[in-house]
Amino acid sequence: MNYPIYLDYNATTPCAPEVIEAMLPYFGTHFGNAASKSHPYGWMAENAVEEAREKIAHLIGAKAKEIIFTSGATEAINLGIKGTFEAYQGEKQHYITAWTEHKAVLDTFAEIQKKGAEVTYLPVDSKGNISMEELENSILPHTKLICLMWANNETGVIHPVEKIADLAESKNIIFFTDAVQAAGKIPVFTKGIHLMAISAHKLYGPKGVGALYVRHNHDLPKPLAQIHGGGHEKGMRSGTLNVPAIVGFGKASELRLAEMNAEALRLEFLRNRLEKGVLEIPDTFLNGSQEFRLPHVTNISYGEVEGEELLKKVNQKVAVSSGSACTSISPKPSHVLQAMGLSSDLGRASIRFSLGKNTSETDIDLTIDWVKKVVLELRK
Repeated sequence: MNYPIYLDYNATTPCAPEVIEAMLPYFGTHFGNAASKSHPYGWMAENAVEEAREKIAHLIGAKAKEIIFTSGATEAINLGIKGTFEAYQGEKQHYITAWTEHKAVLDTFAEIQKKGAEVTYLPVDSKGNISMEELENSILPHTKLICLMWANNETGVIHPVEKIADLAESKNIIFFTDAVQAAGKIPVFTKGIHLMAISAHKLYGPKGVGALYVRHNHDLPKPLAQIHGGGHEKGMRSGTLNVPAIVGFGKASELRLAEMNAEALRLEFLRNRLEKGVLEIPDTFLNGSQEFRLPHVTNISYGEVEGEELLKKVNQKVAVSSGSACTSISPKPSHVLQAMGLSSDLGRASIRFSLGKNTSETDIDLTIDWVKKVVLELRK
């Protein structure tokens, strides 16, 4: 089968060969349970998990003991938000987030709202940027947590994380960032951040494993466990650890740290080439900030075409999406693009291109030609 050119790396990435190689022994030869403390099989699994924890911590500038393994970023987000809500149970609670967050964040906030939490959803401008002034003005005496993503999964727009962290610190408020699209793509840090969600399958690791960074050196409440049954992961997330996937996560983090900076320059060049070619089509529009964004992502809208037909035709030769993989079956326009002020028609007729390790110049040139052909045909 001849697969289409893959330009949907924000949805998922292929496991790096080195990651697969690192994982394989832990499916068979080294099959021990990391919680088995009485024999060498368990010790070997536990050592592998702790080595991986060190590598993942190194990627984001954390300490190993601050990494809590989960089944993925969605669980990490639920643990961070719901766990904080429960830690403050009995108190009046206010939270701040933005309309452009991932659905994992928005849906989780909707759940705690049902239980009495007050939530402020910040607007964004036409470029997808939040206002720091608006953020500061939204803080109330009972604000418990600010939750803003590091980089947007649909547009690549990067929020001013350092400024947000400084503001949260000055007000003694927990700052939680969804760094799923940032970690392993651009340098990230933990200074001033209390909680951070990351995922292995966005950085050439396996699906089904993620982590929540939980900062230790502060006095604010830590999230309470949402899954109970054995007290694994310092009591924050019970359940037998997925040792092969965790080993793969660690190896992927190690590789990303070594490759990230050079790869970002290469992908930025290719992304700019793609944009230049596609934006030659009349009545096309770039969505999001050109100044503050990830190097490998672009989101472009196409006037005078029907969105569903556009996506269907483009995907015959180039695998792309109109936004988050979690909402790709929805006929509704992207909530991110709507928050930025795009019309429903333009929102539906938008394509996110996200490039990765295997993307070549030939892929980009073929994509430009194909998208031009599709758009012009649909307009006829």
